Amino acid sequence: MDIRSRLKKDMKKDVAKFLSSLDFDRYIFEADIDCNIAHVQMLAEENIIDVEIANKIIKTLKELKKKGIKALDLDPSLEDIHMAIENYVTSKIGEEAGFMHIGKSRNDQVVTDLRLALKSKIEKLCKKLLNLIYKISKLASKHKETVMVGYTHLQHAQPTTFAHYLLAYANSLKRDYERLKDTYKRIDINPLGSAAMTTTTFPINRKTTTKILGFSSYFENSIDAVSSRDFIAETIFDLAMLATNISRICEELILWSTYEFGLIEIGDEFCSTSSIMPQKKNPDVAEIIRAKSSNLYGDLMSVMSILKALPHSYNRDLQEVTPHLWNSVNTIEKIIDIMEGMLSSIKINKKRGIELAKSNFSVATDIADLIVKKRKLPFRVAHKIVGKLVSKCIDEGIKPSEINSKILDEVSKKVIGKKLNIKDEELKKVIDPFECIKQRNIVGGPSPKAVEKSIISLQKYVKNEYDRW
Repeated sequence: MDIRSRLKKDMKKDVAKFLSSLDFDRYIFEADIDCNIAHVQMLAEENIIDVEIANKIIKTLKELKKKGIKALDLDPSLEDIHMAIENYVTSKIGEEAGFMHIGKSRNDQVVTDLRLALKSKIEKLCKKLLNLIYKISKLASKHKETVMVGYTHLQHAQPTTFAHYLLAYANSLKRDYERLKDTYKRIDINPLGSAAMTTTTFPINRKTTTKILGFSSYFENSIDAVSSRDFIAETIFDLAMLATNISRICEELILWSTYEFGLIEIGDEFCSTSSIMPQKKNPDVAEIIRAKSSNLYGDLMSVMSILKALPHSYNRDLQEVTPHLWNSVNTIEKIIDIMEGMLSSIKINKKRGIELAKSNFSVATDIADLIVKKRKLPFRVAHKIVGKLVSKCIDEGIKPSEINSKILDEVSKKVIGKKLNIKDEELKKVIDPFECIKQRNIVGGPSPKAVEKSIISLQKYVKNEYDRW
């Protein structure tokens, strides 16, 4: 199909290849066929084209969809998948194929295709993400009493459980899912019928194509419809944020798998060894996932930079937005799949977890809380007493498990001028990390009971959400 009749010279092959979008148009091959079928069906229903001609076009398009993209002659001189498909139909039924282009432009067609294809991708990604969240919750259910120490500033903070930590991951991924689900609403709008930028003089029915293509609504401004790519930028941001959260998980898995931490061991199938050091077990998969998050940031910045200075309505620059979208989608899809397997492969060193929780005064806040409860002192006073207590223990080599009422009274006498007279058995209870954990039974806390409620709530949420797709 020759559409260069306005131009006096043919485009040079290297220029045509430079302009061509065929390398990444494969992602919208089926969407483009569906778009054409819906448009032709609508044209026939509105008596704009003959029903017999419409049936010929639709039959040929369906045959092409069944054969797949390999049936097309992907000549770069055609510029894009739209012309390749139109040429294919023309080769099968002749010039009547040209009726399929009545009342539409490549401008509204390409953005319709992108939205259709992206909807399908987001649906799959949402399911994958929900499945990952569920797998994390299942892993958490096995570790409700697996003690470890929590960190702030990467320093020992307070005792918690591995289950509680895992649920932090699950809940951050839940927000990532909700962002994608919300973005989906802004993708699910039909631009078809906007044509080049000002709709068409043909009496088309946009409600019909909206229904056939499964969109929830259609654009109410044709200029906005053909020029908007904010839905792509928003999607890539969502995926970049998701990659960030997964990268943080990987960072901790990498740290915890070191000899110094010794908290976990990642499955051999997700590690490599050294070419020279035979003892090495390197967490390469987690490291590559951590690195790939940066690729999504690059995609996002590239898209924002392309969009920032474009006048309305359509500009060819928009073509360069699309590769960044599919790169981000493909990258995050692989990351989710691999992350699920890697998390399932880890083994927890429970003995090391308890050792760390007991070793470095992570129960200090609980001692301060005990002082407040028993002696009705302001928390800041109790905080000062316990701070001095920890300093004394460090200076004199006293372990947290060796703290008793005598040592505490020595410190309190210096700080507030009197003893606290707290019983040893009361101190012993708060010095036990697991006892501290069990006392934190507040919603969202680390106690086994609180964690169990969180797991049940999360799994119920996942099931309800999965069913919607």
